[in-house]
Amino acid sequence: MRDKFIFEPTSIEKLQSKYDVIVIGSGSTGLVSAIQAHELGLKPVILEKMDKIGGNTNRASSGMNAAETNVQFQHGVIDNFEDFYCETYRGGGKMNDQDLLSYFASHAALAIDWLAEHDIRLDDLTITGGMSKMRTHRPASMAPIGAFLIKKLLKVIQQQNIPLFTKVKVTSLKKNDENKIVGATLQLPDGSKRNLDSQVVILATGGFGASKDIIKKYRPDLSEYKTTNQPGATGDGLDLAEKAGAELVQMNLIQVHPTVQQDNPHTYLIGEAVRGEGAILVDARGKRFVNELGTRKIVSNSIVNLPEKSAYLIFDQSVRNRVKAIEFYDHIGLVVTGENVRELAEKIDLDQKSLTQTVNDWNNAVVSKQDNQFDRTTGMERQLIEKPFFAIHIAPAVHYTMGGIHIDKKTHVLDGNGNIIQGLFAAGEVAGGLHGNNRVGGNSIAETVVFGRQAGQQSAEHLLEKN
Repeated sequence: MRDKFIFEPTSIEKLQSKYDVIVIGSGSTGLVSAIQAHELGLKPVILEKMDKIGGNTNRASSGMNAAETNVQFQHGVIDNFEDFYCETYRGGGKMNDQDLLSYFASHAALAIDWLAEHDIRLDDLTITGGMSKMRTHRPASMAPIGAFLIKKLLKVIQQQNIPLFTKVKVTSLKKNDENKIVGATLQLPDGSKRNLDSQVVILATGGFGASKDIIKKYRPDLSEYKTTNQPGATGDGLDLAEKAGAELVQMNLIQVHPTVQQDNPHTYLIGEAVRGEGAILVDARGKRFVNELGTRKIVSNSIVNLPEKSAYLIFDQSVRNRVKAIEFYDHIGLVVTGENVRELAEKIDLDQKSLTQTVNDWNNAVVSKQDNQFDRTTGMERQLIEKPFFAIHIAPAVHYTMGGIHIDKKTHVLDGNGNIIQGLFAAGEVAGGLHGNNRVGGNSIAETVVFGRQAGQQSAEHLLEKN
């Protein structure tokens, strides 16, 4: 039976003049932080500038990374925090903020439990690039994580009667004479301005992957790339924080996602779970050219270095059965289907003999558990032998901005001298430092819950200290 739950934003007439906590942004980070703050006795409000709730979280597809979880144990996966930490650190070019990373790696399992306590269960596992173990948690239905998570969190928001207003833009943060954040100035849907008082502001506004201007400022080499981001990801939170005295860090570190279908006006990210469940990448000659589950940076660079700067994901029905998002990709016309490998090759204009040999070589590597070509060691659970066969044309696109607001592990926003800006917290993609120079797939959703909870908790701590 289909769940017909529909969330209705709060009517603007119900906007009060004062709240304990103003949460700016309605993605997973914002929703989680508001729920956590509410459960600790605070009165939060969520403000979203767009008419659609959920931000970039809606577009996340693979899952949520965590180590030493009960879900892993139930699947026979023995994991540990240290490996999770080390692989994320290595994947980020050892440029990660180690305090943030340590807190993240050791609290992700608790975040999985917290979600389960709210009837948000991630009971299936897959794997993403840069990880050695299956630690990417997702729904048992294998549905894309993002929309699933937003819908479930909105149910909690509704149950707890937390107000959530859409089409309300925060234009500035307010400070008192002691330089503490005490509220915000808003632009309402009718264009009018209003001041809103609070003791805490949480910035959960996401990154700047849809801002051509900011990308051009810090990474002009990426200014012409397409983006996987929703239109609202324009770095508003960075501007608010900077004007309040915050320091920005690692702003030049922008992730390009390797597998994005962009032959149409709209771009569609093809989730890493497709490769994690066994898909391979081939070039215009029908040959593999990279370890498909290397870090996103490595795989993206390998594609960009091809003469055609694009590639094809090749997979079969067994992979499709493990990644429900493929049904959506097919529904909107992104998937090419062939009854066999030769027919598929003909449809995508690749050499039939070459692609057939590539698939055969890959299947032999799966059987022997040894990829002599590119040393791939994960996502090798099944051969590509189950008809029909499929292809998706992909190329890299701007996906994630690792840089952002300088925070500590308690999500306090810091100024250029390392001092805390009292009353201001930030979490999620708007904050910089956690991921280093490359974000590992599955870590962004984990970040939203781990640090969303932390922001809610530290807001309560701040109010206790103040009162």
